[in-house]
Amino acid sequence: MERSTIVRVHEGLHARPATRFVKLAKGFESDVELVKDGKAVSAKSSVKLMLLAVKENQEVTVRANGADAIEAIEALIGYLENPKAGLDDEAEPQNPANDAGQEAAPASVLQSPPAGEANGLRGVAASEGVAIGPAFAHFPPEIAGQGRLLQADEIAGEIDRFRAAVAAVQARMDRALAQDSLSAGDRGIVAALRDIAADDSLTGEAEKAIKGGNDAVSAVITAASTIAADFSAVDDHYLNARADDVHAVGRQICLVLLGQDDVSLENIPEGAILIADDIGAWDLARAPLKRIGGVICGHGGATSHIAIIARSHGIPAVLGLGDQVNALRTARDVALDGNTGHVIIDPDAATRADYAGRVEAAAKERAGLTAFKTVTPKRADGKVIEVAANIGSLEEIEAAQEAGAMGVGLFRTELLFMRHMHLPSEDMQAETYAALAKAFAPYPVIVRTLDIGGDKPIAGIEFPDEENPFLGWRGIRMCLDRPDIFKRQLRALLRAAVHGNIKVMLPMVSDISEVTRTRALVDECAAELKAEGMPYATFDLGVMIETPAAVLIAPALAKEVAFFSIGTNDLTQYIMAADRLNPTVAKLNDVTNPAVMSAIELTAKAGVAAGIMVGMCGEAAGRPDLIARFIEMGLTELSMSPASIQRAKKTIMAMAAGD
Repeated sequence: MERSTIVRVHEGLHARPATRFVKLAKGFESDVELVKDGKAVSAKSSVKLMLLAVKENQEVTVRANGADAIEAIEALIGYLENPKAGLDDEAEPQNPANDAGQEAAPASVLQSPPAGEANGLRGVAASEGVAIGPAFAHFPPEIAGQGRLLQADEIAGEIDRFRAAVAAVQARMDRALAQDSLSAGDRGIVAALRDIAADDSLTGEAEKAIKGGNDAVSAVITAASTIAADFSAVDDHYLNARADDVHAVGRQICLVLLGQDDVSLENIPEGAILIADDIGAWDLARAPLKRIGGVICGHGGATSHIAIIARSHGIPAVLGLGDQVNALRTARDVALDGNTGHVIIDPDAATRADYAGRVEAAAKERAGLTAFKTVTPKRADGKVIEVAANIGSLEEIEAAQEAGAMGVGLFRTELLFMRHMHLPSEDMQAETYAALAKAFAPYPVIVRTLDIGGDKPIAGIEFPDEENPFLGWRGIRMCLDRPDIFKRQLRALLRAAVHGNIKVMLPMVSDISEVTRTRALVDECAAELKAEGMPYATFDLGVMIETPAAVLIAPALAKEVAFFSIGTNDLTQYIMAADRLNPTVAKLNDVTNPAVMSAIELTAKAGVAAGIMVGMCGEAAGRPDLIARFIEMGLTELSMSPASIQRAKKTIMAMAAGD
């Protein structure tokens, strides 16, 4: 069987989305292939899948042959058509302000260095921020092949030795993945590296070389070099950066074969600038990142895993210095600017003072925002404005709490469904929602009921082919037509409400009957739980305002629900009749357009008049330039990404103070 589709995965099947796709494919017994431009590869090989270089908006075909071929194709097509596939638990940090897709500029000595920067170098600005500190040179010795020709009777034993080394590297990575100290983003990167270590492309190439008489170390070096060269040849800068990952994994396997440990980063001093020709993502993810002041590398670019890790931990980084990095081997102190790509060796007094001042200013800004973590922002009249977090998984709780979230304004339950090859059970859902409620009690946790449609389907629900899934069978429409699925979720939410302040909101509402029908199902579920002797508690029911219809009937809707939450992302798309995933009409997707702002104001007026809470959970909620206007309209709850919370609190407090 086969079926074609257009890939909607954000930026295509790069490392983490490819890893997730392979994991999904391996869950089926059928042989599965992905085909692009006539080339077919196994959907169960991360390396082959990445080398296929599948990009967003390209057409591909999924082929499956086996007992569960239909289920496999449905699940994999659904994954490919989901823009957030593979990024749901860790939202990979966005590329830095400079275009990460541009060709990395070659490192060179600055032609006209600023005063005091005569020893300046320039590389790729990979992670913003400035730093100055003692240099920590990290140049582990290069591993060379043993060059030993095996005898025929040695080959089988050498293959066994190689396989044991691969298993040891996998086990080491598994232990790292099990550690709570590893961030969600770093965990995704380590998981991708583990897949490379286990991939048939690497192991098969190495075993082929061993069978040809090469010792295992030489075979691994050759295999890694061959696959890395394939990645380097692809016309995609992100995939080019995966060549470094292959070399890093090959190095780890070689070290096990040689019985050696790599040079450790454990002893790096506080605030030191890490300097290396290359650093494997595996090594950096395990390093004491809080002690590292900055990173400088000869290899790597803005799309490398080194850059991603540095950005996610707020570490300034300059990469791609090439051979110029050797000039730093004997440096005592180093200054770097991750915004411009400048590196200064042993800065003079004037440069040192300049960088120290910039570092201090940045620290003050961060510290200033950190002071708002525990602040309860209020309007001038004393009314509390709740600043909550938008999250999609339990792994995001810690980041939200660290930012000072006053609860959750949007919990996207569809991500829980997308993670599994089958629909999650009532017990699984209840445990998830209860954990969420407990984590934020007594603050409210607003859970959005299942919001899926033809644009982001999940395994276990068959969706019809639709010309425009954004206007089709999605959100509350699908849920009400599938009470077997919807009631399971509502029962789980009633059970979880025992453990905290759970609120529930309905997506894609366009008619009052959708609210009344849902309330009837909630009552039905409560009656069932009572009859079963199962503990439960009631919850407030609200709606997302994201359709023009909901805006126009807002006064009537306000009489039926306990709160409104304005979803500006979809509301803008529907008000402006402009697909928010279509770059050709991107300029129309502007929340500040008078039409969209009028819709927000109409909704707020209706909610305030009815005496219900009006909040916002779209991206606009975290914009400092718009927060004052939203609060003036009557909004009393704003929900956003954790990274925006402290700045939003500061903005509200400044507004109340009249600043």
